[in-house]
Amino acid sequence: MLMRAGRELWAYRGFIAESVKREFRARYLGTQFGWIWAILQPLAMISVYTLVFSRVMRAAMPGHESPWAYSIYLCAGLLAWGMFSELLSRSVGVFVSNANLLKKVSLPKLTLPAIVLLSSLINYGIVMSLFIAFLLITGRFPGWVVLAAIPVLMVQICFALGLGILCGTINVFYRDVEQMLGVVLQFWFWLTPIVYVTRALPGSIAEWMWLNPMWGIVHALQGIFLDGRVPDWDTLLWPALLALALITLALRAFARLGAEIVDEL
Repeated sequence: MLMRAGRELWAYRGFIAESVKREFRARYLGTQFGWIWAILQPLAMISVYTLVFSRVMRAAMPGHESPWAYSIYLCAGLLAWGMFSELLSRSVGVFVSNANLLKKVSLPKLTLPAIVLLSSLINYGIVMSLFIAFLLITGRFPGWVVLAAIPVLMVQICFALGLGILCGTINVFYRDVEQMLGVVLQFWFWLTPIVYVTRALPGSIAEWMWLNPMWGIVHALQGIFLDGRVPDWDTLLWPALLALALITLALRAFARLGAEIVDEL
């Protein structure tokens, strides 16, 4: 099943690549600065968080003397969450929003989540490049340990994509799913230690935090960028297993209901 999906996506790689380019150009079409906004917007975000928390509020991280520590902790978590929420949110609505295309053109429906994935990766790559530049300027770049972020991000992508395709398939038949997701993501964000540290939670809550798959992912990335620490891979076992299960379940549901999707759109 997975191999078949891979072959279909490879056969339509040209369509996927052109769609990603078209989407990127359309996003900034008609603006004076064009694609430069893709850099200015995330640059503004990092600058604001750094200025507010490091210089104005003087926020400090327990066990860290650097004035940049909390900004690094916050940005590492926000960047991870940003890609996760974008990939998940867009995947859930991708079939409904492209209903006309699916009705007019015969193509593998999984090409649509693939387009969403590549677009999200481009956006994340731009923001991450700026974040790494910030780490280099402030002398807080973690060195070779940053490579440990690659498998962590792979787990995150698989988790978001599996959940997104599964919910996106269900959303075709029950449109409330997409609306409900927006509410769930708001609660999920605050249930994930991004703006606060896990140790600030009561012990009875902190010991169950591992059940939140995004906790292991965000915690690992924060450790890499803030402390230059290789993640405890055990904390990623649950998100990885859940990601594998969701990918499998999503492909099974898609294979079973795929023929009915166009009729329901």
